[in-house]
Amino acid sequence: MTSTRRPMITTADGTRRDSFGAAEWGLVTFLAVTWGASFLFIDIALESLSPGVITWLRIALGATALALVPAARGPVPVESLPRIVLLGLTWVAIPFTLFPIAQQWIESSLAGILNAAMPLFTAAIAALLLRRLPRHIHAFGLVLGFVGVVLVTLPSWGDDASTVTGILLVLLATVLYGFSVNIAVPLQQESGALPVVLRTQLVAAVATIPYAVAGLGDSSIDPAGLGAVFVLGVFGTGVALAVMAALVGRVGATRGGVAIYFVPVVAVILGLVFRDDSIAPLAILGMVVVLAGAYLASRREAA
Repeated sequence: MTSTRRPMITTADGTRRDSFGAAEWGLVTFLAVTWGASFLFIDIALESLSPGVITWLRIALGATALALVPAARGPVPVESLPRIVLLGLTWVAIPFTLFPIAQQWIESSLAGILNAAMPLFTAAIAALLLRRLPRHIHAFGLVLGFVGVVLVTLPSWGDDASTVTGILLVLLATVLYGFSVNIAVPLQQESGALPVVLRTQLVAAVATIPYAVAGLGDSSIDPAGLGAVFVLGVFGTGVALAVMAALVGRVGATRGGVAIYFVPVVAVILGLVFRDDSIAPLAILGMVVVLAGAYLASRREAA
């Protein structure tokens, strides 16, 4: 008898091959605003809370918010649990740990800009798992978007070692995001987005408890910090990850990663307005290039 069991590390195409419609662009807009603002909220929280406490509270609040939705408590096949545990680490626990650490050394706007490299890693990993390359138009859009990211980031290079360390940590987080988004596609198509996301967050919440406990001594109670983590957890984690899972289930991992291209635009604007971050003219040009790449990468897929 031939086994039909799905490999642990795999991906799948989305259910919609057409160009993005109103629903898809609505999901993209929500993700861009929510995740673009998350870097600002991390910055605010770091003023009173340690990276470990921020990470755990963010995950725990996100899981709590999702658990209140009946659909999120739906069943997941037992055979999917190993992949859910893997996603809990690579999609949530590790990246969410890396960002607060990195933002101790780099500005919130730079973190948001670097996060836009995720679609490039998503496409590369999807090509490996599906054993095929993206269409030329999609590949060109992804590369163009990454060129835009480089242009935006270029003025920040040449700083001290701590800045370079922060940049590398964020890039590592984006690689993990790209890997995880691919793994999430077949899982959410089988079981639904919400049950999968809730369980990955529960795994991550357990995994990050030791790091949170270790950081309690370096944290203090401050309304601004707690408020920032609350918004970051409920909307930037619980709701946003569910929306992202729904998006990649509709359009596939490569095109779903387009949402990340808009994140630096929001992150830079908020960093400029609320954190006095500086924006070089080259960064403005880079953001325009990023948007052009996002448009090309979201074009209709061939049948």
